[in-house]
Amino acid sequence: MITGDASYIKKMNRSLILKEILKEGMLSRADVSKVTALTRATVSGQVSDLLDEELVIEKEIEYNQVGRKPIMLSINAEAGYAIGIDLEYDRISFAISDLQGSLVLTDAIKLQNNAYADILTLLTGQIKHYQERFAASRYGIIGIVIAIHGLVSTDEVIHYIPSFDWHDVPLKSDLENALGLQVKLENNANLSAFAERVFFHHETNDLLSVTLHSGIGMGMMINHSFFRGQDGFAGEIGHMIVMPGGLPCNCGNQGCWEKYASETSVLQQLRAKKPDADITYAQIERWMEEKDPDVTEIMEQFIYYLSIGLNNIINIYNPEVVILDSELLRIYPDSLPLIESNLNSRVSHYREIKISTIGKKSCVLGACAIAIQNFLQVPVLNLPYKG
Repeated sequence: MITGDASYIKKMNRSLILKEILKEGMLSRADVSKVTALTRATVSGQVSDLLDEELVIEKEIEYNQVGRKPIMLSINAEAGYAIGIDLEYDRISFAISDLQGSLVLTDAIKLQNNAYADILTLLTGQIKHYQERFAASRYGIIGIVIAIHGLVSTDEVIHYIPSFDWHDVPLKSDLENALGLQVKLENNANLSAFAERVFFHHETNDLLSVTLHSGIGMGMMINHSFFRGQDGFAGEIGHMIVMPGGLPCNCGNQGCWEKYASETSVLQQLRAKKPDADITYAQIERWMEEKDPDVTEIMEQFIYYLSIGLNNIINIYNPEVVILDSELLRIYPDSLPLIESNLNSRVSHYREIKISTIGKKSCVLGACAIAIQNFLQVPVLNLPYKG
């Protein structure tokens, strides 16, 4: 039983009600009372406020039995919109979702250069455009979350983005001053992990998401919260050394995991072997079907080094679920059984390894989901995935 200040209790009850409606999609008042263990009078008062605020709407559903049609409650998806932004090395990807986490718009802008002032101007202009476009909704833009492919401190200052060579840039404060809106910065791998938990793994407490694109990043959800480390830099797992004295890395070390098991490393090897070919995922898939010897060797080495790193992180963190976000793994036949066959240590324990269903969209979807959670102030967010 929750005790304490009345306003605090009311706030907690409101969060609990919103959490359950979001999770189920639609609930009657009676169902809300049942799943939250709140009295019908408490539920009725809270729902009345939520209806007045246009955060919840009522719907009648088809009902073939005798009696009144049940009135169902659902989140008013169109009351406000979240902006998720992925600040990638060659482009900026934008996504707008409604309050139920469904994407209503996506955009991508190619970057001409990586100058901080130019990217700040581009972001400011595009966000203002979205503010105007969605201004007619009750709450307009309810949050902006930007994915950073680099080190973001706990106070949301960008410490370092390798692909841009940015050091200690105040993107958050500069955007907030320009827009008059609150902006949140988060590591891209953390956002991918958040999306996996919010849209698919609702009952998972401990989840690792390993992204294998330009480098290797790892987002960690432990008891529904991010594991960040002392300064917020935890998860830079791509710079774990798997080959002492190996290939040089931009981080200053040699033999880092991402030099052997990222998609970029595979693509670089393929370009060296096949300099005249157009290297695309479709072409790689055709080569694999044809059992091209060069491609077969490169992909086998990719799986081998990927397995080494996964063995290490599984032994360190003992996760429930490990999600691998990689297009190469999606097109590689039997990639998961091959990986799992390499994880045969008796001390290595995990519940399951899966390849991401969401893929590269996980980053912007996670960003939108963070904005929704912060706006609705729900402790745990569960949303249906609608593709």
